[in-house]
Amino acid sequence: MNIIIAGCGKVGGTLAEQLSREGHDITVIDETSDVVQHVANAADVIGIVGNGASYSIQKEAGIEKADLLIAVTNADEVNLLCCLIAKKAGGCQTIARVRNPVYHQEIRHIKEELGLSLVINPEWAAAMEMARLLRFPKAIDIDTFARGRIELLRFRMEEDSPLCDRKIRDISELSRCEVLICVVERGKQVLIPDGEFELKKNDTISIVASPVNASRFFKLIGIQTNQVKNTMIIGGGKLAFYLAKRLQEMGIKVKIIEKDQKYCEKLCDLLPKAIIIHGDGTDQELLAEEGLAETEGFVALTNMDEENVMLSLYAKEMSRAKKITKVSSNTYDNIISTLDIGSVIHPKHITAENILQYVRAMQNSIGSNVETLYRLVDGRAEALEFIIREKGEVTDIPLLDLELKPGLLVCAIHRRGKVIIPKGQDCLMLGDSVIIITTSCNELKDISDILDRSHATRQAKAGNV
Repeated sequence: MNIIIAGCGKVGGTLAEQLSREGHDITVIDETSDVVQHVANAADVIGIVGNGASYSIQKEAGIEKADLLIAVTNADEVNLLCCLIAKKAGGCQTIARVRNPVYHQEIRHIKEELGLSLVINPEWAAAMEMARLLRFPKAIDIDTFARGRIELLRFRMEEDSPLCDRKIRDISELSRCEVLICVVERGKQVLIPDGEFELKKNDTISIVASPVNASRFFKLIGIQTNQVKNTMIIGGGKLAFYLAKRLQEMGIKVKIIEKDQKYCEKLCDLLPKAIIIHGDGTDQELLAEEGLAETEGFVALTNMDEENVMLSLYAKEMSRAKKITKVSSNTYDNIISTLDIGSVIHPKHITAENILQYVRAMQNSIGSNVETLYRLVDGRAEALEFIIREKGEVTDIPLLDLELKPGLLVCAIHRRGKVIIPKGQDCLMLGDSVIIITTSCNELKDISDILDRSHATRQAKAGNV
């Protein structure tokens, strides 16, 4: 597809690289020539210097032949104007990033009136993910499918876990729950295990289950599942506001420490039930006075990645709180992954995942849309949800008889309100929501892509001999 990206910041650059890698023709627009040059070289895309909301610049970028325009500049109003001009000039699909809480209240109206295909608010999406983690503190990540009816939970096994030294095929007997272990991280390896795979201490594992079965499973293996009662947030920006508002709706007490006096006053007006502290969140004495040792949740949301990481490391030493760290850059990912600082959230990755799933859904050919997409383990695996809208070559055939690609697992089916952890005799059927885990990233655009075509080719050649 021909895709134009207006804005070459962190999200724009990430999207350009990922969409280019998936074989799309990408043109990026930004007013800063150095930034355009950097993204164009890094992602091997066409770069244009100029204002993305300018009709002449969009025309130079090829808007009349574009399939999609994605507006991710730093200004909400510019993003909306970019999409409006693109819609009038080329009639293409449009996606806008809109972050202002005022606009967030009116997002449905804005989308309908401007004819936008998708509106994304990274801070709100990140806040919802953080809230899920504070509901289930022992999980490192929680992703949801089938409108919350299926969960993918990632957690690290402790040395005393009853799962240690057990084969995966024995886990169902131990737990007696409909749960599937679908990804195992061991050192630098990312593995999709079979039934004979044996779990070891310090493995990080991902499971798929319904929320009820997930809770039952964790209780059986001795992992706490109760949500936190209170949370301390360091930093008072948009993300802190969205998170605090959601936590209060969940009945969780919130305390925000922010060093900007004007931000504090604004938060006091917006969040009258929260405790707002004017002070430096890196001040150890202040943290002690405000109850760091007793807090059950700790979220570092300052504008500096390094500061957030250091704050979470300090919280790790001083409390037993569930820790969540916001990180905007990929620069220190390899180091951060070794620090055991709880859950690390990248708002730009969440935005990119939402846009990627929309782009893949646009490419769908036989009526099996990519409904949800998550990148796992620093992008080394993907979890995708397809809804089967038409019968095809993968439907009504036992999974045991399908030749699936290596490094791929059909790990859950949602069918008419029921969550099925599939076995060999189960079939995919019309109307099913199907969850797939794969280590072959960027390859699945359609449910039929789960089939191993190379195997079919080899069989055909063998039959011709």
